[in-house]
Amino acid sequence: MTEADIILGCIRGESASQKAVFDRYASRMLGVCYRYARNTADAEDILQDAFIKVFAKIEQFKAEGSFEGWIRKIMVNTALKKYSLTRYSRELQVVEVADNHHTLEDPTAYSHISEKDLLSMINGLPDGYRLVFNLYVLEGYPHEEIAQMLGIQPGTSRSQLVKARLLLQKQIIASQKVAV
Repeated sequence: MTEADIILGCIRGESASQKAVFDRYASRMLGVCYRYARNTADAEDILQDAFIKVFAKIEQFKAEGSFEGWIRKIMVNTALKKYSLTRYSRELQVVEVADNHHTLEDPTAYSHISEKDLLSMINGLPDGYRLVFNLYVLEGYPHEEIAQMLGIQPGTSRSQLVKARLLLQKQIIASQKVAV
């Protein structure tokens, strides 16, 4: 069955086609959800909520881009709604990044950090910082679009990205010292 056949089946409400879409994309989309969620349960909730939206809005897919990309955008938007600006605004006021001038002692400091450890560090960021970091660094959105998605100013997006990077650098420096 081709992707177009599966999409048409979903538009007709065929459960076999919906299952085919879920089976084909769920594992990759769960990875997207993990980047935005605080924990596994939240990631799975986002995935389920987003797939409900995919099937409810599938007739809106215009085949102007990839189907996977369209699904990914729904996943990201669903995650953003879960971690809305109002939910993490208090966190932004509490978390303050000290302006330190630490530098990585060794340019190969990243080599001892596994992908899992780095993703764990990113996941440990405050919600606002994590959302902006993921949208900018991992998804490739510009600050203007991030600002629009989150209901903030582009300057706030830039500031949160800088603070996220500083917190990550601080964690990497700490892990570098432990590794030595």
